[in-house]
Amino acid sequence: MHSPESTQPLPDRFIMLSAGLVWLAIALIGATVLFWPSIYFLLEVWHSPDYSHGPLIPLLSGLLFLRQLKGEPIVTGPVNRWPGLIVMALSVGFGVLSRMVETPIVGAIAMIFWFGAILLICFGWEQGRRFWPPILHLFFMLPLPPTMYYRLSISLQLISAELGVWLLRLADIPVFLEGYIIDLGVIKLHVAEACSGLRYLFPILSFSYIFAVLFRGSMLMKAIMLLSAAPIAVAMNSARIAIAGMIVQYQGADHLEGFSHFFEGWVIFLLSIILLFVLARVLLMFQREKLTLIEALDLDFSGLVPQARRIGLIEPSAALVGMAILTLGTAFLWQVFPTIRTIEPARVELTAFPPEIGGWVGEEPRFLDAEIARILKSQDYTLTTYKKPGMGEVEVFAAWFRDQTVSGAHSPEICLPNSGWEFASFDRREISADLGTEKAFPINRAVIQKGEERLLVYYYYLQNGRQISWDFGSKIWLLWDTVRYGRKDGGLVRLVTPIGRDESEASADRRLQDMALELDSRLSRFFPGRVVSDG
Repeated sequence: MHSPESTQPLPDRFIMLSAGLVWLAIALIGATVLFWPSIYFLLEVWHSPDYSHGPLIPLLSGLLFLRQLKGEPIVTGPVNRWPGLIVMALSVGFGVLSRMVETPIVGAIAMIFWFGAILLICFGWEQGRRFWPPILHLFFMLPLPPTMYYRLSISLQLISAELGVWLLRLADIPVFLEGYIIDLGVIKLHVAEACSGLRYLFPILSFSYIFAVLFRGSMLMKAIMLLSAAPIAVAMNSARIAIAGMIVQYQGADHLEGFSHFFEGWVIFLLSIILLFVLARVLLMFQREKLTLIEALDLDFSGLVPQARRIGLIEPSAALVGMAILTLGTAFLWQVFPTIRTIEPARVELTAFPPEIGGWVGEEPRFLDAEIARILKSQDYTLTTYKKPGMGEVEVFAAWFRDQTVSGAHSPEICLPNSGWEFASFDRREISADLGTEKAFPINRAVIQKGEERLLVYYYYLQNGRQISWDFGSKIWLLWDTVRYGRKDGGLVRLVTPIGRDESEASADRRLQDMALELDSRLSRFFPGRVVSDG
């Protein structure tokens, strides 16, 4: 990934207010307006401890670009800019799509491709395509999709807990592991999502990527450097759990909080970076060309300021002008004509939700906490606990949204962890066979826990007569229904039941499945559609 420095001298003077620079500025203004929901989304996400490294990613990508630019000559004459225009058109199109279905992560991805298109347009295909390392690095600033995040978090929690317990047993400390609960006798340590290792994995992955870019070795060695980030993060986190157990065993639980505050965040990150350097040194032992670690890392970042001034050489090409007009024009049109004809179907308010459903008798409906209701932004909802003799209890929550492009169903994958609950398991499944029906019945199924309390959760989305389990799939159908039928409404149904201390998950499943089947024929009054359920 290393290119030799160009020996071509830079011009003595740059026209910093060139026509090309003006058109580039116009394009950037248009992109800021067009992708603003995605930019705001990223700014919010970066407040999370798991993604607090996010603001550094664009800065580091910029440094990688300027460093690589030193090895690229100043190209004069005609270049092929058509690939850049094609990528630009696609990125703008997906930017509009993300705003139509209110999915900012799609806009964030489109924005990265938009920057890639800038390089292809300004430098041409032959030279611009070589700048893929800094563009690819920008993907490290994006959050994982919630489903992927929690599945990965669940897996890493379990691995960290098992490795931590293994290390404690090596130290002859009696310990018992039940799920994510590490029982030391005098105290029970709960391996929470914050202890899964994800908090350290993302910044370590970003650093290992830069490490691989700068490392003067074979592609295999670079791949090993990059892929090593995950096991290093998990190993360090497992060591943290084991040390916490040792402190409890030998020093007492009173010393645990101080250790937890110290041995987290940047401490684990720095230790992980040290392990990356150690790995790099080991890899150099197997390389034919004998290099020291300093020689193997291309850390020459001198001369970046003159490279940054090369922006003044951007030509006001027809492609650049077209890019600026396309981006700014699309952003302007979206601000002026953002709405599509909307049809709101006749429906029954959820205040009329039946108090008895197939033998399930409901209690008095409850109201959401004011702050939760403000965040939810639904126009109608019901929240009731139903009980059935011999079955137990099920909490039924159903919410309807008039315009999901303004306020849509918030996935419980996001809301529940914010309420202190953590996912012990999560999957999407089809329960038609369990219900004894031929109708497609896709759901999301999750077991969540807070301490030793566990709940089983089913939830799904209702979109114009369809029952959908995949949240992004509901967004895709929303786009179709908006354009085809003028329908932006939809809803969310969530069923929750407690799992008793000595109760199996299968027993709780039967309880929710019984309620889900009874509800099915009653929901169309509150969530009207014009097509049959197709999953």
